[in-house]
Amino acid sequence: MNSKYFFPITAFVLVLIMVIYFLSHPSYEKSLESKYYYEMGDYNKAYKSANEAFSMDLYNRMAATIMAQSKTALKYVKYIDEAKKYMLDINEIANKTTISDADRAKINMMSEIVVDSYTKLAPSVMTNKSLVNEAKKYHDNFEKLLEKVNR
Repeated sequence: MNSKYFFPITAFVLVLIMVIYFLSHPSYEKSLESKYYYEMGDYNKAYKSANEAFSMDLYNRMAATIMAQSKTALKYVKYIDEAKKYMLDINEIANKTTISDADRAKINMMSEIVVDSYTKLAPSVMTNKSLVNEAKKYHDNFEKLLEKVNR
């Protein structure tokens, strides 16, 4: 009967000690903060906060993971922003009454940059699916545009 309660109580006490350590250690507090920023989509703040947490404690795996995930997400954000900018430039060119050979070459170059940049992106399991889907959408649109321009 005594051992019936001993193991669950011991396990509970150990888990409680781990939770208190986790919440009171500054490195893990920063990790939780960075996780919050990551989940909110503020990848710059998440990366900076995770980097601070990791520099406090090199064994903080949560900080290392969030730092890596934030870096990946920032690559996707940069890709999407670049694709949007190029799409606006291409729309300006397309609104002209005639499209010159120089404009076609510009469109071709911008499309190739976006298509080639996509191959350098490597999503992980934890990468925000909406970022991955939006990047893929831009990639597919620019691939179609590249095919039309190269005809």
